[in-house]
Amino acid sequence: MLLLLLQGSNAFEEWLSFPPGSMIFILLLAIVTALISTGLTKWLVDTDEINRKQVIKKAHDEEKEKIIEIAETDPERYRKLRKRWERLDTMIKQSQQKLALKRMLPSCITFVPMIIIFSVVRGFFGTANPVALSPMNANDVPLIGPMMAGLTNVASDWIYLVYGDFRNIGVTQGWINFTAWYFLCSFGINTLIQRILKLQTQAQGGMEQMMGGSKAKSLEFPDV
Repeated sequence: MLLLLLQGSNAFEEWLSFPPGSMIFILLLAIVTALISTGLTKWLVDTDEINRKQVIKKAHDEEKEKIIEIAETDPERYRKLRKRWERLDTMIKQSQQKLALKRMLPSCITFVPMIIIFSVVRGFFGTANPVALSPMNANDVPLIGPMMAGLTNVASDWIYLVYGDFRNIGVTQGWINFTAWYFLCSFGINTLIQRILKLQTQAQGGMEQMMGGSKAKSLEFPDV
């Protein structure tokens, strides 16, 4: 890629317009944006505090199940523990709301620049031009499949290099467009970088809270 840059902008643009150049460029773009986003989170957000409060929230939800279990065996103690739990629950919810606002700060900073960059790059690659080949047909994905598929109406030289003959790429060929490939790269790279920078525990805490905490949320305190 550096060699193409030295040769001139036309050579670089030609390399960038079609696979594998487009695939590599979008992957690099996803890496850069993930590094910037994660770096801002590391700089602006106290992730240690978030992780600590996620642990407290998880323990708090588990405590609810234990309190409900003693409702029939010790009603008096149950009522006291329930009142204490509900007071603490109000405080934890307020704390969670404040933390959610803090976690949104990096996204608020990068939202407008990312929308502009995404629009410009997406305009360069087009809405349906193939940029990467997937092991499955994008159009098989319900609802969003047609928006992910890459296709062409005019055969290009690079298609000959891939298939050995000139053809039009249809929705059943397995190619995906810029939007689909960027979001796949962004999802995978973000997860990897967060794990490397030790921010993955924060995300895992959130997922555990949604998956494991749903059981506690569905439980209701019995009237005793």
